Amino acid sequence: QVQLVESGGGLVQAGGSLRLSCVASGTIFSVNVMGWYRQAPGKQRELVARMISDISGGSTNYADSVKGRFTISRDNAKKMVWLQMNSLEPEDTAVYYCNVRGSRPGGFFEVWGQGTLVTVSS
Repeated sequence: QVQLVESGGGLVQAGGSLRLSCVASGTIFSVNVMGWYRQAPGKQRELVARMISDISGGSTNYADSVKGRFTISRDNAKKMVWLQMNSLEPEDTAVYYCNVRGSRPGGFFEVWGQGTLVTVSS
């Protein structure tokens, strides 16, 4: 069974930076998508950033609200994905979730982390 563990959340002042980490455990044959989502109080979960691997090489997507401030990166060998968040704004306050999709013994999987809280004070 594939599981994700996130870390790096916390309280930061507006304009500050945080780096979120997510590591996957379990047997994984391949990873198709590694990404980060967030859910603010009273709002739906939304995509923050994701990296897609496919036969054409893949792509990276960012929500418009974080472009130029956040950077997603990954290490397939370590089964890790990071989210570097700079110039944080109070509107970035949310629980951030790591999401991974791929294949494992038994077939395809999609798994979510437990979430890590990011609070940005003004």
